[in-house]
Amino acid sequence: MNSPDPAPPLPDRRDSVGYLTNWAARLLAKAMDDRLGPLGLASGYLPVFFALAGGAEMTQRDLAKLAAIEQPTMAATLARMERDGLVTRRPSPHDGRSALVALSAQAMQRVPDVVAAVADINGRALAGLSANEAAALRNALRTVIGNLEPGADTDPA
Repeated sequence: MNSPDPAPPLPDRRDSVGYLTNWAARLLAKAMDDRLGPLGLASGYLPVFFALAGGAEMTQRDLAKLAAIEQPTMAATLARMERDGLVTRRPSPHDGRSALVALSAQAMQRVPDVVAAVADINGRALAGLSANEAAALRNALRTVIGNLEPGADTDPA
């Protein structure tokens, strides 16, 4: 009886783009959460926070699309943000079935601190890279995103 062919050797995870980007994303999210926690935010709030930081109002549906997440996930995020006093909702004057979401006055006051915190964490993440290397990394990540999600916005919030 023939024995099955041996399985091919496993790739070294340190050479796997998937492993490395996942690991980096988890570390970035943890660092962001640690830094944003004292400001009353979590990293998962950032797509909504920055989409609304300029004073815009958006529907839950539009926010979900912008953040590239499902509507139920966005609904839960907005519920937590509303509970935490970060967003307000008002009925849409154009569609009685939807609400417009905006940052609360309390959240708007935190915008400069949140921008500074995010810049600090991004700076830590890119420490040791030249400006050209950092730009090349951002461009490479945009390409990876474009390769995996055709038609998606390659500059996520």
